[in-house]
Amino acid sequence: MDGQGTAVAPEPAPEGPGPLHPGDARPLGGRRATLRAYVLVTKPRIIELLLVTTVPTMVVAAGGWPSTWLVVATVIGGTLSAASANTLNNLIDRDVDRLMSRTASRPTVSGAVSPRGALTLGLVLGLAGFAWLWLLVDPVASLLATGAILFYVFVYTLGMKRRTPQAVTIGGIAGCVPVLTGWAAVTGGDLADPRPWLLFAILLWWQPPHFWALAMRFREDYARADLPMLPVAYGNDEATRQILLHSYLLLAVVVLAAAGAFTGAAFVVPAVGLTAWWLVLAHRLRRHRTVAEAQALFGFSTVHLTLVFLAAAVEAVL
Repeated sequence: MDGQGTAVAPEPAPEGPGPLHPGDARPLGGRRATLRAYVLVTKPRIIELLLVTTVPTMVVAAGGWPSTWLVVATVIGGTLSAASANTLNNLIDRDVDRLMSRTASRPTVSGAVSPRGALTLGLVLGLAGFAWLWLLVDPVASLLATGAILFYVFVYTLGMKRRTPQAVTIGGIAGCVPVLTGWAAVTGGDLADPRPWLLFAILLWWQPPHFWALAMRFREDYARADLPMLPVAYGNDEATRQILLHSYLLLAVVVLAAAGAFTGAAFVVPAVGLTAWWLVLAHRLRRHRTVAEAQALFGFSTVHLTLVFLAAAVEAVL
């Protein structure tokens, strides 16, 4: 469930006339670099997934565009919670991140963010997300988002990530919770409707082949860190087999959603068509078992998820 590591870029020289004393500029540059490091430790790129899944789900729940304030408030609260989980994950994994080239420049590895600083930031963000959602959105949404933090940290990061290749499958539950959070925000905590659970299931079965394809690309990194990702523990042959099997499970869930809840052409045509193309890519990967084919599937998977959730929102509006 890790995102791409991002190096902390050096600060550019200030424009315009220089200070009277060269040392006068250092505190400002130092503060900027520190702030940048604290932002990067939250893995902001992963939080983009929050927008892709939460906002369309809210549109489906409302049968149209909900109040803009509710959308903004839910996204802010969800971002705080996701940032908390990501920060605590970076804190816990700093020893293995040091061993992998794609994560070696993370702020918790480079020392730009100290362990105490990461722990403090993670806890503050988590408490802020809980309070924000509880007071301004919905108590059920708040409990769901905070539960996802606890699940991600204790079940996935501490419990499974270093022990089993199935960590991606089980740990993916935390990544699906924003769907339920968005739905609860609109409905006042009512989760009896099958539609959020179908969207939850699509996201749940989308995640394993998405991350296993990424793991094939960074197989050497994971092996160096002794993390039992599927391509490391069982090789690319088994990884491509599991990717193909889980791709068929994804198709089954999409078809179930199309038959049981999202029956309009605005959802059925793009969702089934995109997933069918996903299967084509998964079969190519199974046949060739190359990093290039894995990267092709990984790249398409983000497009697939975005368009499928948008299609659900469009159908709700229509």
